[in-house]
Amino acid sequence: MKHCPITYEPCVKSLYSEKGLKLLSQKLSSLELLSYTAEEQRAEAMARATKLSIPGVQPKLSAILNIKESRFELVDTGGKYILKPQHHIYSQLPENEDVTMRMAKAAGINVPLHGMIWSKDKSLTYFIKRFDREGHKDKVPVEDFAQLAGFTRDTKYNYSMEKLVLLLDEFCTFPVIEKAKLFRLVLFNFLVGNEDMHLKNYSVIRNGDKIEFSPAYDLLNSTIILKGRTEEIALSLAGKKRKLTRKVLVDYFGKEQCGLTDKVVETNLQVLAQVKETWLNLLANCFLSTELKEKYISLLEKRVKILDF
Repeated sequence: MKHCPITYEPCVKSLYSEKGLKLLSQKLSSLELLSYTAEEQRAEAMARATKLSIPGVQPKLSAILNIKESRFELVDTGGKYILKPQHHIYSQLPENEDVTMRMAKAAGINVPLHGMIWSKDKSLTYFIKRFDREGHKDKVPVEDFAQLAGFTRDTKYNYSMEKLVLLLDEFCTFPVIEKAKLFRLVLFNFLVGNEDMHLKNYSVIRNGDKIEFSPAYDLLNSTIILKGRTEEIALSLAGKKRKLTRKVLVDYFGKEQCGLTDKVVETNLQVLAQVKETWLNLLANCFLSTELKEKYISLLEKRVKILDF
């Protein structure tokens, strides 16, 4: 526990850096261990599953931050944060998701406040602040693309990226802007090995009178976790899910399907090229094991060569 799991800053004498605590709340001066082990958190997630509106494969818990008590508390309703403990099968998912979300932010992708906290068994639990909540009780209108397309959890993979672009035209206030965001997100997910971006992992949010992409979520390198998988994208693109090329991702998807200009496409590629060193620094300082760090960096380098920037 020599680095802050919220900021990655050194914190030799405490569990968290001052900056990390202030990100959660300006009134927070310390944070207690989460009073559940990883196993207990998974049990709680299973027991509370029918009461929560945050479904998914990973165990998830709803929580609030009790500033007076300096701790996160699990709740069935009114949660402001989602907690994800260590998985019983897949190794280091919290560490994986946290660094991948940091990499997305570095690339200019909008992400919510997130980080990791220590549990009582010294395991790390990932947290993310809910962007579909405002104030104490108000819900912000958010719909995932499965809802927009009229699909279900069971059919969330039965779609294509081409059709997804059409949903932006139909539902977003300024679809051209959102298509540029989608293009960067798709390139990012390819680079970091996130092969599980199905319809429920894309959402739109109402921001005043504007409907736009919600902050990104559920970003992680699934390629280094799931053995034997050969797919590189969850929704087919140009009729394929593997062996994607620069021509398919940039020329076909970016220029032809999203209708982006050469200038917009090149700007996005330049941003990703310029942030590569930042990504490598994040991976070097993250909480993943040395083995997974090496696998992550190796995949990233391979994918960068495919995009040729």
